[in-house]
Amino acid sequence: MKFLGSVAAGIAAIFLATKFVPGVSLQIIEGQSSFLGFKITQWWQLLVLIGFLLGIINFFVKPILDKITLPLKILTLGIFAILLDMAVIKCLDILFLEFKISGLIPLFWTTIIVWLINLLLRVK
Repeated sequence: MKFLGSVAAGIAAIFLATKFVPGVSLQIIEGQSSFLGFKITQWWQLLVLIGFLLGIINFFVKPILDKITLPLKILTLGIFAILLDMAVIKCLDILFLEFKISGLIPLFWTTIIVWLINLLLRVK
C-alpha cells in the first residue's frame, strides 16, 4: 500500500510542478519519445512514466540514500535532505529529454512540491 502511495505521490507531484512552477515543463518530442522501445504519444503517458519512476526511486532507493547520508543530515540540521531530494529530481531531468527543469529555483520548488505531497499522503 505504501508503494502505491509513493507512486501516486510521484505522479501528483510531477503534475503539480509542471502546472504551477515556472521553468518546469513536460512535453512530448515527436518521433523521439519512447521508453524501453515503447512509443510515448500522449502527455499523460509521459506524466505517469516519470511519476512512476519518481515513486519507485522514493520507495526503494531513497531510504538507502537516507541511511548513507545520515551523518551529513545531522551536521546540516536536515538541510542535506533537501539537496538529496533535489539530486533525485535532477536525475529524472537528465534521464528524460521531455522533462525540463531550467534552473535551481524551479528545481527547489519542484522538490518542495514532492516533499509536501509525500507528507500529505504520509508516504515517507
